[in-house]
Amino acid sequence: MVNEIGALVYNISTLTLTKAQKRWRLAYFSIYFSNTMLSISKVSKTLARNPISEIVASSSYTALKIIPQLTDPVDHSQRFSSVDQVDLANLIKSKDLKLLHTFNGVTGLAKTLHTTLENGIITHDIEERKITYGSNTYKKPPLKGFIYFMVEAFKDTTIIILLACAALSLGFGIKEDGPKEGWYEGGSIFVAVVLVIIVSAVSNFRQEKQFDRLSKISNNIKIDVIREGRRQEISIFNVVVGDVVILNIGDQIPADGLFINGHSLLVDESSMTGESDHIDVDAVTHPFLFSGSKVADGHGQMLVISVGMNTAWGKMMSSITGDNDEQTPLQSRLNKLTSSIGKVGLAVAFLVLLVMLIRYFTGNTEEENGNREYNGKRTDTNEILNSVTRIFAAAVTIVVVAIPEGLPLAVTLTLAYSMKRMMVDQAMVRKLSACETMGSATVICTDKTGTLTMNQMKVTKFWLGFDLIEGDSHSSGVIDPKVLELYHQGVGLNTTGSVYNSVSGTETTPEYSGSPTEKAILSWAVTNLGMDMEKLKRDSTILHVETFNSEKKRSGVSVMNKQDNTIHVHWKGAAEMVLAMCSNYYQKNAIKKPINHEEKTRFENIIQGMAASSLRCIAFAHKEGDTLTEDGLTLLGIVGIKDPCRQGAKEAIDACRSAGVEIKMITGDNVFTAKAIATECGILKPGQKVNKEEVIEGEQFRNFTEDERMERVESIKVMARSSPFDKLLMVQCLKKKGHVVAVTGDGTNDAPALKEADIGLSMGIQGTEVAKESSDIVILDDDFASVATVLRWGRCVYNNIQKFIQFQLTVNVAALVINFIAAVSAGDVPLTAVQLLWVNLIMDTLGALALATERPTKELMDHPPVGRVAPLITNVMWRNLLAQSLYQITVLLTFQFRGKSIFNVDEKVKNTIIFNTFVFCQVFNEFNSRKLEKQNVFEGLHKNRLFMGIIGVTVILQIVMVEFLKDFADTEKLNWEQWGICIAIAALSWPIGWIVKLIPVPDRPFLSYIRGWI
Repeated sequence: MVNEIGALVYNISTLTLTKAQKRWRLAYFSIYFSNTMLSISKVSKTLARNPISEIVASSSYTALKIIPQLTDPVDHSQRFSSVDQVDLANLIKSKDLKLLHTFNGVTGLAKTLHTTLENGIITHDIEERKITYGSNTYKKPPLKGFIYFMVEAFKDTTIIILLACAALSLGFGIKEDGPKEGWYEGGSIFVAVVLVIIVSAVSNFRQEKQFDRLSKISNNIKIDVIREGRRQEISIFNVVVGDVVILNIGDQIPADGLFINGHSLLVDESSMTGESDHIDVDAVTHPFLFSGSKVADGHGQMLVISVGMNTAWGKMMSSITGDNDEQTPLQSRLNKLTSSIGKVGLAVAFLVLLVMLIRYFTGNTEEENGNREYNGKRTDTNEILNSVTRIFAAAVTIVVVAIPEGLPLAVTLTLAYSMKRMMVDQAMVRKLSACETMGSATVICTDKTGTLTMNQMKVTKFWLGFDLIEGDSHSSGVIDPKVLELYHQGVGLNTTGSVYNSVSGTETTPEYSGSPTEKAILSWAVTNLGMDMEKLKRDSTILHVETFNSEKKRSGVSVMNKQDNTIHVHWKGAAEMVLAMCSNYYQKNAIKKPINHEEKTRFENIIQGMAASSLRCIAFAHKEGDTLTEDGLTLLGIVGIKDPCRQGAKEAIDACRSAGVEIKMITGDNVFTAKAIATECGILKPGQKVNKEEVIEGEQFRNFTEDERMERVESIKVMARSSPFDKLLMVQCLKKKGHVVAVTGDGTNDAPALKEADIGLSMGIQGTEVAKESSDIVILDDDFASVATVLRWGRCVYNNIQKFIQFQLTVNVAALVINFIAAVSAGDVPLTAVQLLWVNLIMDTLGALALATERPTKELMDHPPVGRVAPLITNVMWRNLLAQSLYQITVLLTFQFRGKSIFNVDEKVKNTIIFNTFVFCQVFNEFNSRKLEKQNVFEGLHKNRLFMGIIGVTVILQIVMVEFLKDFADTEKLNWEQWGICIAIAALSWPIGWIVKLIPVPDRPFLSYIRGWI
């Protein structure tokens, strides 16, 4: 009964309480009523002992023992349960303004989500928000497993034929010799084929995992949010519902949300809708922002409403598979080469099959005992089928060895290895083809800011009128308060940056965010001009904003002073452009004077003087008026911002020049700053009289005729005051001249040039998401030295592929010729199916791995770039591989026909010596292939432990094959003398390689008349 009364009281009095509060109230009433009922039963006894007055006067107590409960996810999310995630998602999806009004607009929705539009969320809410509304991640389709790649490898036609041969051989062998010994030949082929399949599957599986890791890094975009009043950079995956996100030009919108405030915000929703028209976003008619869209212009803030799988972008991305079927140009050329060589191999295999079958059925082949194999009708049918199967398997194996399947694998390995190493060297490859194309680059068009310079900007000079102001202008009283107030407005309100005052103890430290230029100006204004950002925002209302972009090179703002309701217009931008808009200037005592021709020339000289000192010049201008126009302005002053050159930039430029790659600097700065930086970085020589054709302004280049541009484009070294369109124009002209062009870019407007270039290089720190998506490689540290490193890696990829081609074709030529001549003349092949499969394994996988992982060397930068149509197999490679093939063919055919008498051994030992010598020839030739032209093939060998490890593994496995797997590999044990002969003969390939490299080769390609093959 007590519990019923307690529940009744609880229900009446707690209708508005949460479940947790209701539970506490119920517990309290239960205990209270229990204590009351117990006390009533004792009243009679108490009355007998004490007067009533004492009972009434005594205090009553209720003791509660509070046991802390374990965290309950349901309880955690109670605070956010007032609005359903489905409703939030539908609000954005349907663009329902009426539904938004039911939440009292963005402000009301922010209140419902327990966030503030000014300060954002509080940090300890983040996990609760993830539990309630989900995380900003999407479910990715599972990676293809190892079994998938095993099945894919099984689908190869030659593998299927070999497995069929193995099955036939296994069946006939067991039938003829019994299960104990009859399985050797067929089982050996089967095991060798499975081994090849496993190795291929492992390689492809590892590549898949590596691409997945790189994809995760690529998708981990950094964005700016406001949390607890502080602007901070976080991963896109850590965005939660209720976050206030700051959006600037080129940013990717990280989640579905609503527009809070901003100016001139244009959004590109083409990734979602396919429509190329930009959407104008505002707070009244279209406040809806969709995840995956890009900011095309303007800036603003948004309130995150839906994240991850609750957005259309998340659902779309989760359905996209991670297939990477991209074929690089080099892979396409190698597939063509593989096909051509495969045709030759098929022709040779068919001839071998034909000759061996004719010899067998004409009775010209003998068994191991010297008896004739085929005796007409007297020969058992099973024996005939077994012999034909063996002959057929030998022919198929020749095809397997002849087709250089290792070439595509080598490309994949070297690209995968290079991508992994380039990440360490601050370059993230987005498109595989860029790795190899970069090695062919003939021109690099680079930005200045952040790439050649450090992007650590600081205001070092300040001119107010014709006075150079130094030190703390605020406390010294040098500048009139009226001018100082106008500066505060012009800096603090005409900016995309922000100032956050971090309190630690009794000290307040300002923290600056935004672009490096904005941070430098804000820091200078706070420190030297005494600007109070918070007071400034309280006292002013921003009416209209003209955002900065790389074409206009200026930004403007109109603001209203709340104290006197006056409207002020402020402009900030490239000094000479802002100066051209001004008709007056302020002196430090607030006296306004007109700018005549003479004074304009003086200002221009000041700008040129600062620019010649490598300073970026920014001017501020002001006027009172209602409209944000560019006329009738008064010059407030000019600041010079120093951005020092990167330490390694000059050396990197010199390295590119020595590699035959021309460097062109394209910058938005004026021509004097551009010249100074170009000289400092080594693009222009110090003290050299600059030719008019070498340094040019973007407008001049733009106004040239097509013929003039084509005539002058190669001589241009520096382009100043350029727009993104000028950069695009230069790239197009250079490509028409036959150059392979690499371009760096960081802005949204750089996207067309990055796409047009052969290799687009975006900046990882300052680059917008639009620029990154348009690029092939992201330079993670924005440093030009990393661009030079990418060039070196590109050449390394191409060089490693050529090394492997030389190595593999040597084996192909030798194996084909030896087996063909032996088959035609003797009716038998010295290298069996299992042995050739083992050689194939050495070549395709271990050889590819050894040669594909060579690191870039300095001599790679001593050669000119490889042209677009340069032959893949150079004359140098033909010289090396033909010399080695000829040596191997001569030695091994000598052993084939005279081996028994030379070594005084039987047929099986002779064939084992041929097999062993052949394998060791490839091992020694692997060293020769490390250097295509240099005679010292051992240089840098100690740095490539993987190469030495693979050589060691190959030698050990070969010893095991010969000495311990004689039934499997069809070999005989060799004595020490025979081992020594095999190794000594194979080792002669070193001095032969050294001598051959002394032979000069002609410039004209050896196979120019059949260029279509490659």
